[in-house]
Order: sequence, then C-alpha cells, then structure tokens
Amino acid sequence: MTSFIRLVIIIALPVLAFTGTYFYLQSEFNEPASKTDRSDILVEIKNGISFKEICKILEDKGVIRNRRFLYLMARLRGSDTRIQAGEYVLQKTMTPKQILAKLMSGDVYKRKVTVKEGMSIWEIGKIVEAAGLMKEAEFNKYLNDPALLAKAGIAAGSFEGYLYPETYYFSRPITAEQIIWTMLEEGEKHWPPEYTEQADKLGFSRHEILTLASIIEKESGNKDEQPLISSVFHNRLAKGIKLQADPTVAYGIPNFKPPLTKKDLETYTPYNTYINPGLPPGPICNPGESAIHAALFPAKTNYLFFVADGEGGHIFSATLKEHNAAVAMYKKLLSQKRKRALEAKQAANQ
Repeated sequence: MTSFIRLVIIIALPVLAFTGTYFYLQSEFNEPASKTDRSDILVEIKNGISFKEICKILEDKGVIRNRRFLYLMARLRGSDTRIQAGEYVLQKTMTPKQILAKLMSGDVYKRKVTVKEGMSIWEIGKIVEAAGLMKEAEFNKYLNDPALLAKAGIAAGSFEGYLYPETYYFSRPITAEQIIWTMLEEGEKHWPPEYTEQADKLGFSRHEILTLASIIEKESGNKDEQPLISSVFHNRLAKGIKLQADPTVAYGIPNFKPPLTKKDLETYTPYNTYINPGLPPGPICNPGESAIHAALFPAKTNYLFFVADGEGGHIFSATLKEHNAAVAMYKKLLSQKRKRALEAKQAANQ
C-alpha cells in the first residue's frame, strides 16, 4: 500500500465515521418517542435547573427516548442555554427537535383564573390554588401586604375592591405579586379619566366609588337594576339616612354563614351600615364594570328603599309606607312559595 493511499484512508475514516454519526444523530433527532400516542403531557421546567436535569425530566415523562442523545444534540446546536422556564404541553409524537424548539420558544401552558363579579379577595385565593398556580395561603399573604399596597398607591387595608373581575391566563412559575399586579392593571384599563371626573363631581374618591359599587354588586347582579339600587344609596347618603345594606353586615362578621339574623344586624363592626352612618371603610367585594358605572351614574329617582320581589328582582319605594307594603307582599309571596313546595313534597311522598 502506497503512502498516498494510506494517507487517504487515515483522512477518510474519521470523516466517514463523523458523517455517519452525524446522519444517525440527525435521524434520531427527527424520530419521536411514539408515532401514535398523542396524549398531552404537562412538563414543568423550573428556574435555575441544569439542562442535564431537563433532559432527565423529559425522559422520565416519556417524551424522549434517550436523554444523553438530546443533551449531546442540544449542546452541538447551542440550544441548551436557550431553554425558557415554565410549563409546557408536550406529546410523545413530537420529535426531539420539535421539543427543543418549543422549550426555547416560551410557548408555555396557561392556567385559567376567572374572577367573577362580586367575589371577595379571599375567594380569589381559593381559585388561584384550584388553578394550580400556588397555595391559597401563599397568595393570601399579599392581599393585605402594606408594602405592596403602598407600591400600588392604594390607601386601604387590603386589595378588596381593586382586583378586577375578568378571566385571566397565567403561566408558572409566577408570584402572588405578579397575579395581583395583573388584576390591578386590568382595573386601570376600566377606569378611564371620565370616571375620575364624575367621581369628583359627586364628591367621592375612587375608593368610595369602589366601596359603593361593591355594595351595589352584592345587592344585585342584575345590570338593569344596579343604577336604581345606586340611586337608593345615593339618595340615602344625601339625606343622612343609614344605608342599612345587609351585605355590609355579613362582610363584617368573621366566617359569616347565612341567613342574616336580628342579632347580626345589632352586632357592631365597622362594616355594619345599620349602626354606622355613611359608607363602610372599604369595598366588600370586587365589583364589575356595570356596578362601578352604576355607582358613578345612578338613575335619577326619589327612591329610598328596595326589597326583593320574590322573582329575582326588587321593588323600589320612595316612602316607608310604600316600602312596608312591598315587604308585606314579599313575605306573602315567600309564604305561598314555601306552602306550594311543602305540598309538592308531600304529594311526591304519597
């Protein structure tokens, strides 16, 4: 064998070996763990973990077949340092190449949190935990945090009334402060400059408007009725008449369980508007857009009273005499409904 041929062989063998290895790796890089299993697999990549740990997680979840292979390919491509933390929905039918691309894209799984009109801040803590974002206790620690309230410019004892009702989508990892801040920012979007102007015309601060709106929200979720309910409260405030709003009494009683009793109405708390004149010290829930608008733009009426009509609405009255008649009518209707329900139950048991 000539020296030339020996030289060609010496050069060619490593090249062929490298080329073969490269094409094998490329083939594996485009080969999924399964060709049929399309079920979603949730994978969490936490902040600060190494790429080796990420590869092991992916292998343990069954979305890749060989963690060492993925580690090598990612290192060769420089992908190992570009992974973004978060939760990802992956499938076994995805190739390692597709998985790496997704982990670098930041296309993370979003968890849905729906804050309904009239929810309290403590109810929000429960749905945050139910969504799997964090423990309720961890979230609740920040709901009355003085430093965070000061940062938000809210001169109140908690964020009650300020966390705007909406459907939100959050991804992990996330902090309680980030969730609260997102809800505060949503509230800012729904408080245009003209709201501040209108509040000034009425002689109310934003905090007072949110407080009134929260009472309106708890009294009725009927958007058509809310301006009428607002007019009752505005009229009573203007005349120096106590609001006598049942939801404020309930809010002030720790661990309150309905129904509201005479003793509850006579129990002093800062929120009891049967005892204290004017508005309570702060909101009693997180009001929605319609209740806030109603608090700012009440209907023009001379109403001072309202009572449930037994059909999901309310009867409004300008005088105590009219109101007492409406109350008597409501009690009679309630009694008739109970009687019919009892008769139906007895008939069913015969």
